[in-house]
Parts: sequence; structure tokens; C-alpha cells
Amino acid sequence: MEATARPRVKICCIMSVEEADLAVTAGAHALGLVAAMPSGPGVIADDRIAAIARIVPPAVATFLLTSHQRAEDIVRHQRAVGTSTVQLVDRLAHGTYGELRAALPGIKLVQVIHVTGPEAVDDALAAAPDVDGLLLDSGNPSLAVKELGGTGRRHDWTVSREIRERAPIPVFLAGGLTSENVGDAITAVGPFGLDLCSGVRTDGRLDSGKLTAFVEAVGGYGGRGGRA
Repeated sequence: MEATARPRVKICCIMSVEEADLAVTAGAHALGLVAAMPSGPGVIADDRIAAIARIVPPAVATFLLTSHQRAEDIVRHQRAVGTSTVQLVDRLAHGTYGELRAALPGIKLVQVIHVTGPEAVDDALAAAPDVDGLLLDSGNPSLAVKELGGTGRRHDWTVSREIRERAPIPVFLAGGLTSENVGDAITAVGPFGLDLCSGVRTDGRLDSGKLTAFVEAVGGYGGRGGRA
């Protein structure tokens, strides 16, 4: 896809209704709600995910981050929480994207691609025809305890740019983003969306100052003559 000068902002690791309200008020286009994971921050119970998803305005997307790898488990998970989008943080090992589509009509599917090297390009292009978006993150599913997001690390943005240029669907960029480096990220990758967790938190809590600074940095970049 073409580069986006003013990307959408997705705030991940939302842990309460209050944090959801804060993110929406600041201008977030999407919220990430983290279910059970082998590691990483922001995990909350499914009943809390459902409660948050219910109060989010319709114009703001709600992403269920699920580590399930079986299509039937993913379907069951989404139906239990009622989010508008399913973010698959690991590979789909049993079942197909087509089965997910059939069972979850109207629900968007976003596949996470962990950019550990150039091979991520092939992984992304293989998934792209079957999902609505790709999210490029800095985890490592090959570790004994899988890292499936929330690392706060940057990965190789040249790989992410190649994926964005070659994939026919929207691409979100995650991993180590802050208000200080987001302009460089937009220039280097040109993603449709930006996804962050630790970059807008202090001592684990959503920080309104950092959140506002990030959203303003994205808006200010787009206002410097870039193409939206």
C-alpha cells in the first residue's frame, strides 16, 4: 500500500474503562485489549475486556489480542468478549482464516508478524490475502517463553517498510514507539497505523501527558505537508 503521512493511532494494553476513556478522549482510533499471554504487559481478564469493549464508541475499533492458535478457540474467545477486531499475536496453527471469517462475520482480522529478520516479509505476504491488516511487532515466538508483543523494542524498520510497500492491505507498526521517534517511524515506514503500549505509560499506568504528546506528534507530522 501507499505510505500514510498521518497514521491512525492504536493504544494497546488498555486495562480499565478509565484508561479507555482517556485514550479515546486523546484521539485514539483503536484500543488494544490484551488477553492471556505467555509473557508481556497489559494482560486483563476476559470479563474486563468485554466490559471495556461495551463502552467504547462505535467509531473506535476494539482489538482483542489473543494468543490462541486454533480457529475454534479464537472464535469462542471473540464471541465471549465482543470486540470489533481480532488481533492474532501468534500463527494460526489449526484451522483457517476462512473458518474465522465464516464464524465471525463483520469482525476484522489482523495478523501480527514479528519482525525478527528478512523472513518476516514472506510471512507477511503469505498472510495478507486472508486478513484485513498486518501488525508488525518486535516479539519472538521462537523463545522458550514466547514473546508475542509488549517488548518496547524497535525492530528493523527497513523490513517493515518493504512489507508496507508490498502488502495490499493496511500495515500497523509497533515496537518501541514514542513521541520522540514517531516522526522517524512515519518517514521510514509510512504505516497505516501506529501501535504502542509502553511508550505512553509511566510505572505501568497510562500517562495522559505522554499520550497527548504522542497523538500531537503524529498530528503535527501529518500537518507538515505530508500526504494523508
